[in-house]
Amino acid sequence: MHQEHHTKGKLLIADDEPGILQLIRDYFEMQDYQVIEAANGYEVLEKLSAGPDLILLDVGMPMLDGFEVCERIRAHVSCPILFLTAKIEEADRIRGFLSGGDDYILKPFSIDELGARVEAHLRRERRRRSGGTVKIFDRLAIHYEETGVYYGDQPIPFTKTEYGILDFLSLHGMQVFSKEQLYENVRGFDGNADSSIVTEHIRRIRKKLAQYTDRAYIETVWGVGYRWIG
Repeated sequence: MHQEHHTKGKLLIADDEPGILQLIRDYFEMQDYQVIEAANGYEVLEKLSAGPDLILLDVGMPMLDGFEVCERIRAHVSCPILFLTAKIEEADRIRGFLSGGDDYILKPFSIDELGARVEAHLRRERRRRSGGTVKIFDRLAIHYEETGVYYGDQPIPFTKTEYGILDFLSLHGMQVFSKEQLYENVRGFDGNADSSIVTEHIRRIRKKLAQYTDRAYIETVWGVGYRWIG
């Protein structure tokens, strides 16, 4: 009888091209991951209840594309979401990150690079979850294990990337980080190409915090970057 054994993680993979789906599934199953397949965006919504550790979304699916799927599910899942995309314009990249995506893999991709990216994201998730600490700055509380932020007892909703920036800066109080460093630490990869998006995320974080407090927690160090002054 086939015995259930512990896998490296559970992946939900969505692509409308059966050949690509099979290639990815075969590779990750050989690497000892459990793979759940979705042939379109609607199947992703149906299969979310399986509780994946990471979701890989093809951007160019008909009916419901990867960005739209991400926008619908992001509030309900905290796991990393990676996009597979044949082309990437700056506007698409920004839309993807603002919809809550964590990374991009360009098609045609190297399967080993895809494997390395998936592993890096899962490793970072495990590291973050094992933190288990809470830091309190005045009335602002950051729960690192549950990736939650509260002002008093009011939860403040942040996207995954916004939370990642908040998490990283607050764990390194008073240290100044450039946009590139922030991007790299939050995403896990060299961030030069996308560092401009950090400015937009910081703006959104400040706007959300400003609804609760006029205290500035993130300081802009002109010409250098940002630091946490909680």
